[in-house]
Amino acid sequence: MKIRILGIPLDLGQARRGVDMGPSAVRAAGLNSVLKGLGHQVEDAGNIHVRIAEEQHFGDKRAKYLKEIAETCREAAERVFQTVREGWFPLSLGGDHSIAVGTQAGISRFYHDRGQSIGCIWVDAHADMNTPETSPSGNVHGMPFAASLGFGPEELTHIMGFAPKLQARNCALIGLRDLDSRERRLVKDSGVHAFTMRDIDEYGVRAVMEKSIAAATQGTAGFVVSFDMDVVDPDEAPGVGTPVRGGITFREAHLIMEMISDSRKMLALEIVEVNPIIDVLNKTAILAVGLAASALGKKIL
Repeated sequence: MKIRILGIPLDLGQARRGVDMGPSAVRAAGLNSVLKGLGHQVEDAGNIHVRIAEEQHFGDKRAKYLKEIAETCREAAERVFQTVREGWFPLSLGGDHSIAVGTQAGISRFYHDRGQSIGCIWVDAHADMNTPETSPSGNVHGMPFAASLGFGPEELTHIMGFAPKLQARNCALIGLRDLDSRERRLVKDSGVHAFTMRDIDEYGVRAVMEKSIAAATQGTAGFVVSFDMDVVDPDEAPGVGTPVRGGITFREAHLIMEMISDSRKMLALEIVEVNPIIDVLNKTAILAVGLAASALGKKIL
């Protein structure tokens, strides 16, 4: 496979500084060499330029830095669209999770132009389905999944000129354990396939993934994978923007990615919210590399 790595060091979507260093941390953990070791052709396209918080005021407190985030997401969308059009697999490194607005717009545009839709497997402790009207913080990294589904400000929902990018019936949320009260209602009403940590505890990763992959591939060209490292328990992934106790284990995370690989339906991958400032010996970035490898074909035997 031809894999193009794109760094998107965006940290304006949340309040904890350091996540802009995530792409560098994941690269330092050996991403390029690990993927080449699996037999892939790898090209690193560098980082998108992102404005820093000190350059501007956050603006509307209901959606902080919306203008600047939308600008970055438009650039990310164009880069991902170009990557797919040129026959490469896009592997995007965040940065906070607001980058998904752009990356998913780019991949969706490619298939939209061909009369096809895409699914999404969103692996996260949070649903990221807030809008400016429901968000208690105004942090845009809690809004990208909603934006891809067509909910929220047009600056986010209409990147690439159309909305929505995703249909709820073809989307799965996996690993949920921390939702805002008004966000919870949108998740329930949207029709998205939502799997909480209780579902994983009761039914196991295998059953959850079988249902998720079935939903994401029903009538679609395939699916994108958006993996927020905070879905993993903080004992295994301490260097994340919004840690929440009680997450998936190291092996559960790898099984998710291994089953995604086995499906052969993944169209794009992004790994977000690695924060090396609060990490321990780059542990979270090293895990991110291992998970990317599992999603892209690494097997135990």
